[in-house]
Amino acid sequence: VQLQASGGGLVQAGGSLRLSCALSGRTISGYNLAWFRQAPGKEREFVAACTWNGGRTRYADSVKGRFTISRNSARDTVYLQMNSLKPDDAAVYYCAAAAGYGTALGDFDYWGQGTQVTVSS
Repeated sequence: VQLQASGGGLVQAGGSLRLSCALSGRTISGYNLAWFRQAPGKEREFVAACTWNGGRTRYADSVKGRFTISRNSARDTVYLQMNSLKPDDAAVYYCAAAAGYGTALGDFDYWGQGTQVTVSS
């Protein structure tokens, strides 16, 4: 299983970005998917997750109401829509996949390479 994240970039505070993560090697069905992020000097942290069928989602408190995770099974892709971005959201964002459902780093078996999000104030 390989994950390829894209969509990062530079955005002004208050702006929006949509990250994409394409899964290859296996169909996305059956995998629970998540986004994590890691800012310089900080540990990688959970952002959002959804179950294999998209029926259940979970978000970090810091992004609730601003970020939305979704998936397109036909395209084997998971998305992270990020609205009302803040400077604190700046980080490298990673997508991850797992056979089980969880929000901890150790719950995920496969990781993408990361995409940089920069938010200017």
